[in-house]
Amino acid sequence: MRILIKKGLIISPNEEFIGDVFIHNGIIEAVGEHVFKEADRVIDATGKFIIPGGIDVHTHLDMPYGEIKSRDDFYSGTVAAVFGGTTSIIDFPTQSKGEKLEKTFFKWKQKAENKSIIDYSFHMIITDPSVLDDSDFKFLVDNGITSIKIFTAYPDRLMLSDREIFSIMMIAKKYNLLVMVHAENGVIIDELIKFALSKGYTQPKYHALSRPPILEAEAINRVITYATLLDIPIYIVHTSSLEGLKVIARAREIKNDVLAETCPQYLYLSIENISHGNEEDYKYIFTPPVREKINHEFLWRGLSDNTLQVLSTDHCPFNFEDRMLGKNDFTKIPNGGAVIEHRLELSFKGVKQNKIDLRRWVEINSTNPAKIFGMYPRKGVIKVGSDADIVIWNPEFKRKISVTNHHMNIDYSMFEGIEVSGKAEIVISNGEIILENDQLKAKPGRGKFIKRKSFDSRVL
Repeated sequence: MRILIKKGLIISPNEEFIGDVFIHNGIIEAVGEHVFKEADRVIDATGKFIIPGGIDVHTHLDMPYGEIKSRDDFYSGTVAAVFGGTTSIIDFPTQSKGEKLEKTFFKWKQKAENKSIIDYSFHMIITDPSVLDDSDFKFLVDNGITSIKIFTAYPDRLMLSDREIFSIMMIAKKYNLLVMVHAENGVIIDELIKFALSKGYTQPKYHALSRPPILEAEAINRVITYATLLDIPIYIVHTSSLEGLKVIARAREIKNDVLAETCPQYLYLSIENISHGNEEDYKYIFTPPVREKINHEFLWRGLSDNTLQVLSTDHCPFNFEDRMLGKNDFTKIPNGGAVIEHRLELSFKGVKQNKIDLRRWVEINSTNPAKIFGMYPRKGVIKVGSDADIVIWNPEFKRKISVTNHHMNIDYSMFEGIEVSGKAEIVISNGEIILENDQLKAKPGRGKFIKRKSFDSRVL
């Protein structure tokens, strides 16, 4: 299908101008101020923005959590993503103890391939290095998985020892894999949790109080130290605090391939949300936890000044009844939040409040994710030859976020009542209009698996 989008404000990190975009056979074929092409469909984007589709590089769809799993699978989760203006995701296959990575990969591929309505890729979570050898990591690279994730938190479940972390980083250097880290000091947190429970402190707020920001900062510093020693890039996921941000900023003064993200929940929610002393508190449990409100302004500043390069979601939704599994013990509350639909609109609110500018909004939501995770220039940019993943954004639309108007498969909203501006009015994926007039036009399984290139710091 040939689509001509006319007279919209085309936004990229380097420029913005009123112009046209012509799409043919799923690819952007022309971009300019006056494009004259025969088209099957002409879209008048006057007064609207034309932006590259959002790329969410941190989701957990259909993720096992004990006897339950996250409530959005690869269909409902990607539907919600599309309504929010996201056209690609990267999810996290998680290695089970004793499992080879090939088995993990195909397990997640099976979850996604007949359900996802948008393009998707994977990072691989490593939990048991003892059963892995070089062939496992070669398999990842051969299949376009060029990033791995490790944890310094959750002892006996996900956490690796310092020796294991350093060993994994050496293998990552050999295969040019980007190492992503969930950075909290899991050993000390475990001791704080034991102390809290021994004193009868079981309420949700102690989830946050037992995971203080200083322990995020310590773990960030530790893994950056190892990465610096080995001269490899490193990516810190879901940075939540000023303390952590300071460590990243200091490290980036001497090492520009220290990379990091934050998420909307750390820009809008705070410890006040889990301090009501009632069941509402259970809705806001994710890790790292909510922090003091003062952190919001520093994280916004980090997004603006490039201390943080990416806004992701860490989308991992659980219903209220799931949360109540931890009614008498905060450690049993399933961790995670429903965010995938709100990333662009919540960050656009920051544009309206002059916390970031329009070009930076596009950069943190689309262009930088594509560059860091090996999808650029195929994705993340409106450029001749790129995939036609395009969002026509109405900057004047206003609404209040609510459980009554979201599309995620969850029975409450963490952002209930927050007023936002902006809306993805038309979403195009690989040249196909998949959302228009609030009507979904995509079938399950239309999304393709993205084989990614290795990270190259020269693209940033």
